[in-house]
Parts: sequence; structure tokens; C-alpha cells
Amino acid sequence: MANHSSSYPILHASFNQNNSGFVISTPDGFKIFDPNTGRLCYERAVGGFIIVEMLYSSSLLAIVGAGEQPSLSPRRLCLFDTKTNAPLREMTFLTSILAVRLNRKRLVVVLKEKTYIYDSNSLAILDTIDTVPNLKGLCAFSPSLDGCFLALPASTTKGSVLVYNVMELQSHCEIDAHLSPLAAIALSSNGTYIATASEQGTIIRVHLVSEATKSYSFRRGTYPSNIFSLSFAPSLQLPDILAATSSSGSVHIFSLGFDTNQRSKKSSSFLGSILPDSVNDALDPANHHVLHNAVSAGVRRNIP
Repeated sequence: MANHSSSYPILHASFNQNNSGFVISTPDGFKIFDPNTGRLCYERAVGGFIIVEMLYSSSLLAIVGAGEQPSLSPRRLCLFDTKTNAPLREMTFLTSILAVRLNRKRLVVVLKEKTYIYDSNSLAILDTIDTVPNLKGLCAFSPSLDGCFLALPASTTKGSVLVYNVMELQSHCEIDAHLSPLAAIALSSNGTYIATASEQGTIIRVHLVSEATKSYSFRRGTYPSNIFSLSFAPSLQLPDILAATSSSGSVHIFSLGFDTNQRSKKSSSFLGSILPDSVNDALDPANHHVLHNAVSAGVRRNIP
């Protein structure tokens, strides 16, 4: 697929909530893999999908077509069963669906100026959030039921983010993170931290969600750059690690705290085994490491 990127562009790529599954969508269809073994678990070749969201390792998928066929409208959300190869439920919206997030209790659908919260089991609508114009469908979601938050842009002129408690169905806080509009948002899986980057792209800030207080500021670089994605590491055996991709073609890795005892755990961990020693040595609270030329400069690459 990588060798034919011009013929088969990647429309969507993401992990499921516990990182036990990985999906890639192209104009031909989508494939689900086991990220630990690379084994192909499921594939469906019926056309392009811009959104393919898994519900852990279950047979349920939330899929949205790329619009190249009438049956694959970007306004239609299909809840699909991979066991029966049949749709369970379809929901049509007035405008294109820009993002979908879900866990075992909630289903979130993001449109340009509205975000809908549903009960995942009954599909009863629980709340509607009126948002500022969100052309990119920026959002972040922490699937943990103990810290289930949704983050959305709160302004088009500055980098403010609305943090919404999805289980309690109420606004948790609003954080003024940057002077420029937001370019990327990420929540840690347990809902502890929220990371943001602005369109300026030089500073990445991390706030503690519970108190809406700034915990870390990381300088990505001196010159402006487009931040394509932010993602927290999934491992619970490591200190919280944040990765960022940008238009410069580099991947930046930041550590949110590293004590002496944790360093010994790092070397035997999965992440420690795949990262170069130079990266591991740089993972301490005040520094970050850059993987230069990780992707072609200017080519958008998201870290799922």
C-alpha cells in the first residue's frame, strides 16, 4: 500500500479504544489488522470510507462513506456488524459527518456546527452541543468510563477548547490554551490530560483536565508549522508520552514526567524496545526528541 500511495491514498487510519485493533481505509475499502502480529482480521472492499471507528474488539463498526457512490454518503452513519456483514442501523444527518467517537456507553457524532451525543445501546439522543464552525472536525475523546470527556474547539479566533463530560452530559470547563486557533487536540485515554496545538504550531500545551490547569508547555520549534496530529502513548507502564506530527516531516516525542524508577521499566517495555537509545535518553521532563524526516515534509500524516 505504501508503494502505491498515489493510487491508493489512505482516507482513514486509527486504532480502537484499547489499541488491540488497527484499521486502514483506502478508496477501495478498509482493512482491520491486529497491530501486534500484523494479521489481517477483516476486510471489506465496497468503496471508500472516510471514517471507520471500532468498538474495542467487538464486531461493531461505525462507518461513514467518502461520497464517491450514492450509497456511501458522507452524511450517513452506518453501524455495521462484521460478523453478519450487514448494517445494524443507519443514521442520516443534514450535513457531512466530520468525526465519530464511541465507547460502550456513548456515541459521539461531530458535524460542522453541531455535535450529537447518543446512548450507544439504544441510540437515543442524549444531548446536542452547538459549536463554533468546526470545518476540520477537530475533536478528542477519552473512552474511559471513569474519565469520559469530549474536547471541541470553543473559538474560531483563538485556541480555546471546550471540555465536555460525556457521561454526566454537562460542560466540564473551557480552557484558553493558545492565542491562535486550534490545529490539533488530544485527550489521554483515561481523561487525565488534554494536549493542544494552535495553527502557529510552535508550542504544544498540556493541561490537567480535572483542574483545567496547565501542566506542561513544549516547544516544537522556532518556526511556524502545521501540526497534523497529537497522540498520547497507550502504555500504563510508562510515564505519559505525547507524540506530534507536523508539516516539517518530523515526529516529536515529549515526556510528561520521568522518574528514576520508571527509567528501569522503560528499557524492557515495548516502546523502549522499538525506540532508538537516543530517543529513550531524551525522554525526561524538560526535553523532547525529534525523529527527523519521519515522513515527507508537507504530506499530512496522522498518528491515530
